Amino acid sequence: MKKSLQTERIHAPRLAPQYISTIQPPLYRASTIFFQNTQQIFDRKWSDPYDYSYGTHGTPTTYTLADNIAQIEHGQFCLLAPSGLSAIQLVNAAFLETGDEVWIPDNIYGPNLEYLNHLQQAFNIKVSIYNPLEVDSFQPSPRTKLLWMEAAGSVTLEFPNLIGLLQKARQHQVLTVLDNTWGAGLAFNPFDFSEQHLAVDISVHALTKYPSGGGDILMGSVVTKDHNLHLKLLKMHALQGLSISGDDAAQIIRSLPHMQLRYEQQSKSAIQIMQWLKQQPQFAQVLHPADEMSPGHQYWQEICTSRQSSGLVSVVFNKKYNFQAICRFCDQLRLFKLGFSWGGPISLAMLYDLKRMRSLETPHLAEGYVVRFCIGLETADDLIQDIHNALKQLE
Repeated sequence: MKKSLQTERIHAPRLAPQYISTIQPPLYRASTIFFQNTQQIFDRKWSDPYDYSYGTHGTPTTYTLADNIAQIEHGQFCLLAPSGLSAIQLVNAAFLETGDEVWIPDNIYGPNLEYLNHLQQAFNIKVSIYNPLEVDSFQPSPRTKLLWMEAAGSVTLEFPNLIGLLQKARQHQVLTVLDNTWGAGLAFNPFDFSEQHLAVDISVHALTKYPSGGGDILMGSVVTKDHNLHLKLLKMHALQGLSISGDDAAQIIRSLPHMQLRYEQQSKSAIQIMQWLKQQPQFAQVLHPADEMSPGHQYWQEICTSRQSSGLVSVVFNKKYNFQAICRFCDQLRLFKLGFSWGGPISLAMLYDLKRMRSLETPHLAEGYVVRFCIGLETADDLIQDIHNALKQLE
């Protein structure tokens, strides 16, 4: 068949051999995916492990990343979402229905709380709040469907009594889901982290943080070992049209080989900085799970046998310092940039007012404004000097 020059340009009559062995796997960008024949079209199933039928379902690049994340978190099935928050919403949408109850820790990730409050108002889904350090504050009812956990918690970094919470959830047949962004699948195994072989049902992970490592990619994951749970999540994943860029997936695949090295370095620097912060009179409390005085330290010891502890450390300023003074402190930081997230090469700081964030009493926390430091890859001594210089603005 004779073709015009324009048609030949589109159909590329000559292609180099497509398969070679390289350090990084090939990058596939696709919305449309060609079928070999009509039989292949009708033989496919939405539940196939690798459903190569359309770009939203997956490509070799996105499935490769999903398989790698499942392995890192010691799970079996993984779904990818455009952000950590969209991964969280996927779980809520898949398992919560009108009349259900969901329990959340008082230190939950703020956007998850906002979304669940929306579900409560719109669909009569009851949102109940528990103290992550006190198992007795989790009181499931017959309508309880889901228990959210965070280890460690957002901002104030309390490490929860995971074993106690999971034991109680199992007794009441409540589905458990852990926001595992802090642990990243490295600090502990969410699917088997105790002598009793306790495991969460679902692990949610903001790949934006440590897996990406560059502070430039948004992505989330949902991992499970249960095939039935995976199929329910997969169905909702398809209904919501969740998909990720092949380019973004390839970037994270490229970062995974050195994720643990970065995690260990940032954890080591955070501990060094935490020890210095404890000596500074401007702070009423320093929060870091590895510190014996930090809330939930004993639970961190019990779970994180590798003694890894992420790169986050928070401080509660002495209550004699007002909001304007602490803003001056934050504005004087030079190496620390003001911004959300963590896990990237540049250290970050963020100011919080806990009075606007908590529903329960917090006797384990000192009164005062909180600044969370997210430690990057700079030298710890340089970061300490940066904080030291900024503290001079308080006086």
